[in-house]
Amino acid sequence: MTKISGIFAASMSVLNNDLSLNAKKTIQHAGQLIDQGCHGTVIFGSTGQSQLIPISEKIDLLNNLANSKYQDKHIIGTGLNSLGETINFMKIAISLNLNKFLIMPPAYYSYGDSQVLDFYSRIINSVPDCKIILYNFEKLCGYKFTLNCVEALVNKFPEQVIGVKDSSNNLYENLKIKNFSIFPGSEIRLLKGLELGCSGIITATCNVTAELSRQVYDDFFSGKKQTLNNKLCEVRSTFDKYDLISSLHTYCAQNDNIYKNILPPLSLLNQNDKEELLNRLKDLEFYNKPTLAA
Repeated sequence: MTKISGIFAASMSVLNNDLSLNAKKTIQHAGQLIDQGCHGTVIFGSTGQSQLIPISEKIDLLNNLANSKYQDKHIIGTGLNSLGETINFMKIAISLNLNKFLIMPPAYYSYGDSQVLDFYSRIINSVPDCKIILYNFEKLCGYKFTLNCVEALVNKFPEQVIGVKDSSNNLYENLKIKNFSIFPGSEIRLLKGLELGCSGIITATCNVTAELSRQVYDDFFSGKKQTLNNKLCEVRSTFDKYDLISSLHTYCAQNDNIYKNILPPLSLLNQNDKEELLNRLKDLEFYNKPTLAA
């Protein structure tokens, strides 16, 4: 089993004015997050608007990502309901030496553990060279992983099912599997998770908290006194007051207008919420490093 550890951003997708995906700038954005402290990123997670981006544009990005500076540090989100499209997309990624995936069960339909086991079994039997991080986020897909389901998947596919992103917060405190990566989905649970033996975090707001999050992570393992964790948690709590994708695009657009581009039905924050967000972050003396533009 391959264990992955560290600070991972659910990286934002960068769109052109016509709302097509800008592959070059999306990869550049992810690379800059690594330069700022992330151990890696998830490309095409929910923060990257994966479910709204055409497959053809995703494949174009994969072709560019395969030749990028940090090619081996990226996890690919599938963001697809269709089993067949998920498998085909993964096969293309693996042909480009991109074999780590974040996969959520399909949205909309109601199902339980046995159906989830079947879903992932069919994926892995079709794409045995993959490494999968399960995406546990009931709010988005309607299903919440149980301890038993995760354990059953790992027992059945120990070489392929290597971790879980726990955005539903029902696993990270109680799941104990040797050499298995567990990532809470918020900076608020980073330090507690590390104390419990978790592997780090995968979060949306690491698009702006990469440096702070990495410092908390490094201070934990070096045994230093935590001086930044409270600020990190307060910044995350501030973003949590709004839709995360909307607030991140609104915030990053202060440095580069390209981040104003967002796919419907998503939108930027309204003016009142925007001013409130920026003022709260200013009160916290939080000033993020620019992403694409100075």
